[in-house]
Amino acid sequence: MSKATVSSEAADLLHRGRKAFLTGLVYAGLLSAFINLLQLTVPLFMLQVHDRVVNSQSLDTLTMLIIIAGISLILFGILDYIRALTFQVMGSLLLRRLNLPVLQAAVSASVQKGSVQAGQAIRDINDLRSFLTGSAISIPLEAIWCPIFLAVLFSLHPLYGLVALISATVIVVLSLVSDLLTRRALKRANEAAIRGISDMSASLRHAEAIEAMGMLPALARRWRGAQILAQDLLDTATKRGRAMSSITRTCRYMMQIAVMSTGAILVIRQEVSPGSMVASSIIMGRLLLPFDSMVDGWRQWVLASAAWKRVCDLLEKEMPRRETQPTPRTSGDLTIDRLVYAAPGSDVPILKGISFSLSPGEVLGIVGPSAAGKSTLARLLVGVFKPTTGGIYLDGHNVFLWERESFGEMVGYLPQSVSLLEGTIRENIARMQQADARLVLDAARLADVHTMIGRFPLGYDTRLGDSNFVLSGGQRQRIGLARALYGHPRLIVLDEPNANLDTEGERALIRAIEAARADGAIVILIAHRPSIMQVVDKLLVLQDGRIAQFGPRADVIGINDRDENAARTVPGKTVRAIQGEAPRGKH
Repeated sequence: MSKATVSSEAADLLHRGRKAFLTGLVYAGLLSAFINLLQLTVPLFMLQVHDRVVNSQSLDTLTMLIIIAGISLILFGILDYIRALTFQVMGSLLLRRLNLPVLQAAVSASVQKGSVQAGQAIRDINDLRSFLTGSAISIPLEAIWCPIFLAVLFSLHPLYGLVALISATVIVVLSLVSDLLTRRALKRANEAAIRGISDMSASLRHAEAIEAMGMLPALARRWRGAQILAQDLLDTATKRGRAMSSITRTCRYMMQIAVMSTGAILVIRQEVSPGSMVASSIIMGRLLLPFDSMVDGWRQWVLASAAWKRVCDLLEKEMPRRETQPTPRTSGDLTIDRLVYAAPGSDVPILKGISFSLSPGEVLGIVGPSAAGKSTLARLLVGVFKPTTGGIYLDGHNVFLWERESFGEMVGYLPQSVSLLEGTIRENIARMQQADARLVLDAARLADVHTMIGRFPLGYDTRLGDSNFVLSGGQRQRIGLARALYGHPRLIVLDEPNANLDTEGERALIRAIEAARADGAIVILIAHRPSIMQVVDKLLVLQDGRIAQFGPRADVIGINDRDENAARTVPGKTVRAIQGEAPRGKH
């Protein structure tokens, strides 16, 4: 799948999202026009009561006015509810359409680039939904129809309209001044708080070293300094905001007095009726409402716009270039064809022209010095990384492009750093799917952890992540092995699977590898400890990203033994390919 195709898919997804948003916004805007007109019901009712009912003392007129007002207010409630539902549907539609693509793009960005912004994009989706279902989105829709209220005030008397226009201008200016005085301080305070929390969270991941070497007092002083800085900035912004809020509130009260006073003068001069004085006060309060909250609403619009931009950037740049249709289980050769991989942003390849093939039932051991590219090759074999050039094919199918869920049924992977997810042991072994009890037990027995799990507090239902129950490194690795073996995968990649295992655990690992081989799986094993290599059929020696040697285990070890014997004639030189210092040799 080409980059252009992926960009087209992301563009189409985002285009449909924008179209749905704009359609919903236009519909809500039309509803807002009727809602604002219906909000004139109360002031107009009061105007008619004062000017008609009180003077005429007609109960029939009052009855009709009550019926009309009641129907108008019921219609207002219905339309307001429909508008709220419109925003809710917009938010739900956004969440349903973008949640999975954004999650996939975020995982891809985290894997490929270690992006720290990927997790933020997932939060952005929920923030956008909260924005769509909140009050801020309706503020511009209310504001654009405010001329309706202004026109009614001018129709009652030009002075009412003039006072309202001046009042709205003053409120907007005060809100803008408040925003200018507090925006920078709030931004710096938030950045300082986030930076302090991030630094401390990163430090607490090394709690053992902190406690053992007495670093806690120093870290506490740094944390306290960061907190004081953030609090001082927040206090400055809060003081300014409170001051401007008090000034704005005072001005609003003064404006209410101004419009009432204007109305009183006009009534005395008999230019307007007494009812218009009350009605104008209510209408002006409604007129000023969106302007009073416009700055806060605008700030939320800006934040939502920034969140949407981050989501768009993530989808356009990191949307996984994979197939979407599941592929049935298959069994065939694993072929690595002229594989080259360079990390994103780097021009120096980590792997350089790797080519070999394996058949079902074969076990390959990969050895070599540190930084030779062994773990990178493991990630490429299971489709985590995308090859720069070349490819990896399982039964002729590109492992990177393979649809992930169906590919997961074909592959078992045990990384160097075993990460078990929040949930029960049963759920972790079953890869967080609806657990098939038979397959879970099969995998646990293959990994020889069934008895070990039976001794846990709740057996397979023991929850991982519970602070009252902590697994050792070896236990985590053996449960991770069971997860890799779940479902009888056809390709099993184990990266340093015996790093935390004792002798008993290593024997269990060898039995599991032999069972997988007997089942027809292709097993690839990366290890530094040579004892585990007795189970492999072939050995591949990596050095500086290239294949130094590849072939049957006995042949490769025989070549190394001959080279080592020859090296003894050269002082200070030894060759130990299996233990990590691989010599150059035949491919």
